[in-house]
Amino acid sequence: MGIVNIDGDLHDQIRKASVVSCRSINAQAAFWIKIGMLCEMNPTQTFNEIVARELRAAGVTPQAVQGVAA
Repeated sequence: MGIVNIDGDLHDQIRKASVVSCRSINAQAAFWIKIGMLCEMNPTQTFNEIVARELRAAGVTPQAVQGVAA
């Protein structure tokens, strides 16, 4: 494990995004780094295609979502 120096403004954005995503600040930064690397390695795929592929590779299977009656 190492130390990465990032701009203060970017750190603030990571902190804000981590709250929305229910991730730690480090986990949010790692997610962005991994997705960014995958996007660079797969420039013809969309973000959604990459995330779906990674979820399938991790063994996540789609489940039917039950709606709430109004």
